[in-house]
Amino acid sequence: MAVYALGDRVPVIDPSAYVHPDATVIGDVKIGPESTIWPQAVLRGDHGEIRIGARTSIQDGTVIHTTAEYPTVVGDGCVIGHLVHLEGCTIEDGSLVGSGSVVLHQAVVRAGGLVGANAVVSDRVEVPSKAMALGVPAKMRLNAVADGVIELGAAFYVENGKQFREKLRRLD
Repeated sequence: MAVYALGDRVPVIDPSAYVHPDATVIGDVKIGPESTIWPQAVLRGDHGEIRIGARTSIQDGTVIHTTAEYPTVVGDGCVIGHLVHLEGCTIEDGSLVGSGSVVLHQAVVRAGGLVGANAVVSDRVEVPSKAMALGVPAKMRLNAVADGVIELGAAFYVENGKQFREKLRRLD
């Protein structure tokens, strides 16, 4: 894996987290227990802090950035899909951000909220708990997330990370 300090900004990765060898982690980044960071994901904490909670999946090709004013915080038990861009936002515990989505400065996805694939959550927009944010710009469908769905996805990636830690081997 490519893990870099940037001056005095040094990543802190829990020993039980899985970071794929082709992921990049730079600067002020904290990754919690049993979280998984997949291929080509880039977590770049150069101007501010990125915090990833426990049991959270950051999937392939996702870019997480921050600003000096706004940290990027992803809670526990979250699923962040493929090719997502998060910057200066907060994703609370048990939330899902679908593939190809963008969540921007000061936006908040409340606990158990869901951002649908390819949606754009603009600056300072709040996605309520159990709501789905769909489209460009995202529109809310309240009370649309079924109980247990996001938790199943998060648990799958915790187990998948364990398998990759034990069995992944490069062949070239």
